[in-house]
Amino acid sequence: MFQGYIDLDSAMPVATAIPDVLFERGLYWASGRSGVVNLVAAHKWFNLAALKGRTDAIAMRREVAEMMSEAEIAAAQRDARTWMTAH
Repeated sequence: MFQGYIDLDSAMPVATAIPDVLFERGLYWASGRSGVVNLVAAHKWFNLAALKGRTDAIAMRREVAEMMSEAEIAAAQRDARTWMTAH
């Protein structure tokens, strides 16, 4: 059982946190933090973050797309649509 104090004045609403989490996932895959750079996954997560309101994700998505083939971009877009449908 939680025994602590939640500071409601500085708590972040979930609607604001979600774009940040999506953006962080994009950074994770773009930077290779997992040991592997996955541009398709990075593009997908930046795309979702942009759709949820993270304007800086647009530039990151564009930067990643410059290193991808058209087929990879299409795969990332399909993955993003699939994720949006499921969530």
